[in-house]
Amino acid sequence: MHSNSAARSRRAADLWRVLERLYPEAECALHHRSPFELLVATILSAQCTDERVNAVTPALFERYPTPQTMAAAPLAALESLVRPTGFFRNKARAIKGAAGLIVRDHGGEVPRTMEELVSLPGVARKTANVVLGTAFGLSEGIAVDTHVGRLARRLGLSESQDPVGVEKDLMRQFPREHWTDLSHRLILHGRRVCAARRPACERCGVADLCPKKGL
Repeated sequence: MHSNSAARSRRAADLWRVLERLYPEAECALHHRSPFELLVATILSAQCTDERVNAVTPALFERYPTPQTMAAAPLAALESLVRPTGFFRNKARAIKGAAGLIVRDHGGEVPRTMEELVSLPGVARKTANVVLGTAFGLSEGIAVDTHVGRLARRLGLSESQDPVGVEKDLMRQFPREHWTDLSHRLILHGRRVCAARRPACERCGVADLCPKKGL
């Protein structure tokens, strides 16, 4: 068991070196100018593409740029603005509710702990990890979206179907200082090369390290 764990750690280190070389520019794809904008954009990104979120948020943030203004916004107005992201009623309630709690409980500042973030409406571990890692440079965990989960399983880094299980497996194999960028780089690789339906194994830079190559 120990040797197997060591082998996985070595392969994880090899994967990191390749991903770092392939995607040196990797960063969060959601456009934002503040931790609050990133929080709202990440809530809106659930079951929606980042491109669509980025098309919606400029008008949203122009009208409601702060937690105070968003908390006071009419729900119908928020619903109208975020409608293109899907599940717009739930998302409008979530961003209005999160803004309200940020104003009431956190002095208008986005909190910087996992515990406080996941207590906000619409915020689970993935969203909290995005905000902590990208906005504050705090690596509390690894943001696991559909791309990260899929690649972790294909690359033999995790067998879990549960995002939290995938996150725990990745956290064991990669050093903390890589957690935020690992997520960004796996997402880019998933979008550009390792697609869900037709992975482009013939042009994959990590194919030599992938147990699912060609499958």
